[in-house]
Amino acid sequence: MENIISTVRDVITLYGLKIISAILILIVGFWIAKMIKKYLKKILGKRNLDATINSFICNLTYTAMIVFVVIATLAQVGIQTTSFIAVIGAAGLAVGFALQGALANFAAGFLLILFRPFKAGDFVQAGGSSGTIEEVQILYTQMKTVENIKVVIPNGKIMGDSIINYSANEMRRAEWIFGIGYGDDMKKARGVLKSLIESDKRILTDPAPQILVKELADSSVNFGVRAYIKTSDFWGVYFDMTEKVKEKFDQEGINIPFPQRDVHLFQSS
Repeated sequence: MENIISTVRDVITLYGLKIISAILILIVGFWIAKMIKKYLKKILGKRNLDATINSFICNLTYTAMIVFVVIATLAQVGIQTTSFIAVIGAAGLAVGFALQGALANFAAGFLLILFRPFKAGDFVQAGGSSGTIEEVQILYTQMKTVENIKVVIPNGKIMGDSIINYSANEMRRAEWIFGIGYGDDMKKARGVLKSLIESDKRILTDPAPQILVKELADSSVNFGVRAYIKTSDFWGVYFDMTEKVKEKFDQEGINIPFPQRDVHLFQSS
């Protein structure tokens, strides 16, 4: 009986210490991984790297360290990690088929960082959504829509579709269509549009704005106004110009045609 108790005590002492050590390795390892990620993010931030590259490198480093900590923990409790790694390698093909979507997203994340079709803060249309890029993670890209909705898109879906980056260039061309009546003075309308464009200092003079008669429509003569604007000012100028043209046309007596329908009622005897 004493031999059994002694054996049990020895087993508990041996494996108990291993288990406690494994738990400590796990806790300390996770803490160190988190601190290194935080420190690395700080260092990369001082080097003025793009936020998307910074985030991707930090997340990848953190994931690799967590895997290392888990393997070290298993080794501490007596599990042969060499055999464990060999089993993982043997099952790699099956896992690859099972996780082919995740692997594709992982590879796409590398391509997004390598080719950099956008950066954090850019407003883009990609993967079926439009919004401001916040972060490129290992498997997903996070963006925020104009409605302040968080959207998470798989990297593979972004790389497999067209990417429209509205923030890539310093300036954008805006185009307005303004219609006047056939009985209105075209030269007067052109002069009004020209004065409004020249009075807004946010509209660039190079390339020069254009005011063109774009179309002789069914009920209106349509002017096309084209002007280049700094990307940061685009929507402010676009909406302001639309409002100012309506107000100025009203003041100058220039009609803006709109669909009308006359209804005639006949009374049968």
